[in-house]
Amino acid sequence: MALRVVEWSTGTVGRHAIAGIDAHPDLELVGVWVSNPDKVGKDAGELAGLGRELGVRATSDRDALIALKPDCIVHTAMTDDRVMESIEDLIWFVENGVNVVSSGPVVLQFPFGILPDSLLERIEKAGAASGASLHVNGIDPGFANDVLPLSMTSLSQRIDEVRCQEIADYSTYYQPVVMRDLFGFGQPMDTTPLLLSPGILSMGWGSVVRQIAAGLGVTLDEPLVERVERVAADRDYSTVSVEIPEGTMAALRFEVVGQVNGVDRVVLEHYTRTHPDQCPQWPRPNSGDGCYRILISGEPEMAVEFGHHGENGDHNVSGMIVTAMRLVNSVPAVVEAHAGLVTALDLPLITGRGLVARG
Repeated sequence: MALRVVEWSTGTVGRHAIAGIDAHPDLELVGVWVSNPDKVGKDAGELAGLGRELGVRATSDRDALIALKPDCIVHTAMTDDRVMESIEDLIWFVENGVNVVSSGPVVLQFPFGILPDSLLERIEKAGAASGASLHVNGIDPGFANDVLPLSMTSLSQRIDEVRCQEIADYSTYYQPVVMRDLFGFGQPMDTTPLLLSPGILSMGWGSVVRQIAAGLGVTLDEPLVERVERVAADRDYSTVSVEIPEGTMAALRFEVVGQVNGVDRVVLEHYTRTHPDQCPQWPRPNSGDGCYRILISGEPEMAVEFGHHGENGDHNVSGMIVTAMRLVNSVPAVVEAHAGLVTALDLPLITGRGLVARG
């Protein structure tokens, strides 16, 4: 019998999640939540751009969706600008006995040592009382810097450093709040965007570093180390999310570093351009406009580059798809998992079972 699923939001990730749920043979879409009043009453197929109706109408009534008694909620609502409020939403789902897979807040990917113990205890108590599980994942933070690098380390004889890189051109990435307010693109160079406020990088991507360390049985120095390089625009640039006048911030490189006895051992590194011409001294993908690159120093030296692009060739569109599908395809495993918070270290191999094209 198919698992009953509610999709929570229909934005840049949610619309792809709807398509993925509809395509998955073990899942049945039974409800859709929307925040925009203009979307209420519209069919899920229309909201997902499928060109056909699915017979499920969107609603903003949270209680009505919980009353459907879904097996799982696929939660893809924006959380970057409402971290604590969205955590309360996720806890509420679990308290009501509904399993959840969510794209955020990303700190919940592996929150140990980052969020207060009291908050984590609330999630565990809610799961113990209701039997429901909560799993946060995606592509980054997510598969590209948890399952992929940890799988590679199974080939190692000695590990000196694990480095997970995102190398990407964000010019076609449509998330105005993220691009302008979180990253600070298009803002004056003397402005400190939210992402670069003290400790925020370690909160946002520290979960990646800490989970890899946990998977390797390593105890890291505290606190994590943050390194940042900001680059001003040498001319005016235009992206789908923000305008970037000359002299404002146009590119960003940062590292979140886990050290052992003062030596870098686990590193999360991002190279973010807003135009392909920027920062020629920085690494570039071997092909396409963006990639994830895993570098493992030791014996042997290993490197894997993971790229993706949609049918239209755009890697930012496919970035939304892979984020959505990592969640959708994990639903059966999360439903079967232990109650409470579930990390990638707790789950079995997740595959695209049932998704091979027919005809």
